Amino acid sequence: MRLILSVTACIALAAIVVPHAVDTARAAAMQSNSTSLQGAWQTVKITIGGSSPRTITVSQPGPYVTLFTAKHYSRTEVQSETPRPLLPDPSKATADELRAVWGPVVAEAGTYEVSGNTLTLHPLASKSPAAMAAGAFITCSFSLDGATLTIAQQRNQAGPYASPVTFTLTRIE
Repeated sequence: MRLILSVTACIALAAIVVPHAVDTARAAAMQSNSTSLQGAWQTVKITIGGSSPRTITVSQPGPYVTLFTAKHYSRTEVQSETPRPLLPDPSKATADELRAVWGPVVAEAGTYEVSGNTLTLHPLASKSPAAMAAGAFITCSFSLDGATLTIAQQRNQAGPYASPVTFTLTRIE
């Protein structure tokens, strides 16, 4: 009988402690995630500075995804306010038609470093061959406010950006 009572007491205690431990671990993971770049982000606004400033408000965020792991990043974007045209036969497309389809596309992946509020990206793969050149980097300032991440381009290996871009992203995972 004592054995049955002991087992019953252990099961009852586990039913109380285990869910609390799981909730505590979940809350700790969410809190550390909320102060970290790590995760999946959706771009919601792109502000382009310089002599012809403009803002792109992302109405259909599907193609605007940025992922950060502990050391790597990947991002894809279609920086256009209008839908890209469909090419019936890409092998017969003109240079202008190809630029209209591929020009707004940004695709890049690599490693990153954080120092204070400075984010330095080191592209390893990119749609742009210049971004993959030896010694290439992109330095940005960033701020994280809950589930909102703001990244403002500052400079690359060639110097400060003439038309810096600021990205506003929302955490999606």
